[in-house]
Amino acid sequence: MLKEPRPGRVKTRLGRDIGMTTAAWWFRHQSAGLLRRLRDPRWQLVLAVAPDSEGLVSRIWPADLPRIPQGRGDLGDRMGRILREMPPGPVCIVGADIPGISRSHIDTAFRQLGNHEAVFGPAPDGGYWLVGLKRSAPPPRGLFENVRWSTEHALADTVATLTGHRIGTIATLSDVDTVQDLQALRGGPPPDQPN
Repeated sequence: MLKEPRPGRVKTRLGRDIGMTTAAWWFRHQSAGLLRRLRDPRWQLVLAVAPDSEGLVSRIWPADLPRIPQGRGDLGDRMGRILREMPPGPVCIVGADIPGISRSHIDTAFRQLGNHEAVFGPAPDGGYWLVGLKRSAPPPRGLFENVRWSTEHALADTVATLTGHRIGTIATLSDVDTVQDLQALRGGPPPDQPN
């Protein structure tokens, strides 16, 4: 899942500290690097883009990767739609703002779906950077309902919507939401604003 990297549209919490243009620049380059790293013949990368119409025709993302619109609603509405509408088979969703994602993480997630109905990649803040479903049956009706997004309860709330399902977990990874996250990633001060 990714958004068009426009100043004031992406990474706004980070942008309050380092400037909206710098935050959008960081997100654009982070996302491009992630897409390069995750290309693998074992799975198909599909870009779930926002905003819908602009993302579907964007020249920023690789033209050879298929795209689908995220659509309206909160994060749960959008992820639920993706999980319901993708072709049959296992699906994993990741955000584009997690610098540590590697092919081995994705491989592990799909392997977990061999004997689990769902898999999560937890985040240290109580959320998650990956959600995957085996999809041998339609996703549960209440999936992602009453999830307190952007809180330390997001993972626990989501797991609660999967009662009776075997759930696997993989590595804990951090996203970048604040200047402190960026400093921890880089081991130093944030980048200067581009000219």
